[in-house]
Amino acid sequence: MKDLVVWFEIPVNDFIRAKQFYDKLLETNIEAEKIGGVLMGFFQLPNYSNSGAIVQGQGYEPGDKGPLLYFNAGQDLRPMLKRAEAAGAEILQSRTFISEAIGYYAIFRDPEGNRIALHSKG
Repeated sequence: MKDLVVWFEIPVNDFIRAKQFYDKLLETNIEAEKIGGVLMGFFQLPNYSNSGAIVQGQGYEPGDKGPLLYFNAGQDLRPMLKRAEAAGAEILQSRTFISEAIGYYAIFRDPEGNRIALHSKG
């Protein structure tokens, strides 16, 4: 089976603040690199076939009107949602049941102003 999404970029204005937030949320250490005048922070997540980065540069503007990215929050999204809130996120939609087959979702606004969602089976 192929992955529908192979790469994503989350636009940020304050790279350090965004790095600290996503490091806490995903319990990782984002590695930064400047590529073609754009500062990119790469998610280092083992056991995932696709990934992405936080990105600061011309043409990258945080906002809550564009596509909604869903992070896989494992078996239960509550711990990741708690980490998001503790790291400065605004909870827009608390853990919400979709169906037995699909599971649960939640939505928050990161400190940069992006809407981000979480998904879990439980």
